[in-house]
Amino acid sequence: MKIKRRNDLSLRLLEIFGTLMVHQTTVATAAELGISQPSVSTAIKQLEDQLQFALFERHKKRMLPTSEARSLFEEVEPLFEQLRSVESRVRDLRGASTGKLRIMATPPLGHSVVPVALHAFLASRPRVTVQYDVRRMENVIDAVAIGAIDLGLVLGLDAHPGVVIRTLRTDRMVALIKPGHPLEELSVIGPADAATHGFIGLDRASRLGLLLQTAFESARVPYTPQVEVRYCHTAAVLAQSGNGVAVVDPYTASFLPNMGLVKRAFDPMIPVGACLLTRPGRPISRLASAFCDDFEGALLK
Repeated sequence: MKIKRRNDLSLRLLEIFGTLMVHQTTVATAAELGISQPSVSTAIKQLEDQLQFALFERHKKRMLPTSEARSLFEEVEPLFEQLRSVESRVRDLRGASTGKLRIMATPPLGHSVVPVALHAFLASRPRVTVQYDVRRMENVIDAVAIGAIDLGLVLGLDAHPGVVIRTLRTDRMVALIKPGHPLEELSVIGPADAATHGFIGLDRASRLGLLLQTAFESARVPYTPQVEVRYCHTAAVLAQSGNGVAVVDPYTASFLPNMGLVKRAFDPMIPVGACLLTRPGRPISRLASAFCDDFEGALLK
C-alpha cells in the first residue's frame, strides 16, 4: 500500500522553528542558519499552514512562542539533539578522526616504519583507537583474507589469491657489518665476501630467506650460514656482536642507527617491496586510507 506523504512535516521547517524558539528573532535565526530573514518568516508561515495553528505572536522585534509552540518544541528538541549528533559523526567520518583501525604487520615493517606512521596518524586523532599486532607473514595474510584486520603490511609478497596486494615502494636488501670489520673498506658486499668472512642466514622458510638463498645460488656460492635466524632484526643484533655479515631489508637497517652498524650495498641486488594487503571486494575506509597516507610518508623518510 502506498502511503501519501504530502502532509508530512518537513525536517528543515522544524529545524528553522527550533532555532527561532531558541533565538526568538528572525534576524538571529537567519544568521544562525545562514539564510535570509524573509526565508525564516516564509518557513514559519509554511509550518503554521501545515499544523493549522499559530506558533508565534510578534511583539515589537521579538517572536513570542504560543503555548502550542512550546509543546511542539518539547517534542522536537530531542530530535535536534540526535541530528546534531549525527552531523558530528558525519564530520568525524569525513575527516577520518574517529573509529577503530585494525592493523597487522610483519616484523621488518612492524618494528620500523609502522611505529613512525602510527605516531603521525594518531597525533591529530585522539578519538581513534588502533588494534595493532606484529606477526609472521602467513598470519598477516590469513587475518586480511578473513576480514579480521583492515590492513596488512608485509615485505616482498608478489601474489596471493586471498588478498589484494599493493606495492608501495621497492628497495634493495643491504649488508650490515660491525665497525672495523675486514669488509668495511668495500662499497659493495657480495655472497662470496659474506661466505669468506661468515654470514648470518635468514630462515629459508621465510620469504626474505628464500630471496637471500636464491641470490647466493645465482652467484654460485653455497648458502651455508653457520647461524640462521628468522628475523632481520635478530640478524642485525648478531652482526653487531661480531657474528658475521647480516643481509637484511632496508627498513630494518634504516631504523637501527643506535647499533652503529656499517651499511653496505649487497650484490646481486635483492629487490624487496613494502606491500599493503587488503581484503578482496571490500573498499578500505577513509580512516584506513588516511593511515596508508601516513605510512607511505614514513616509507619515504
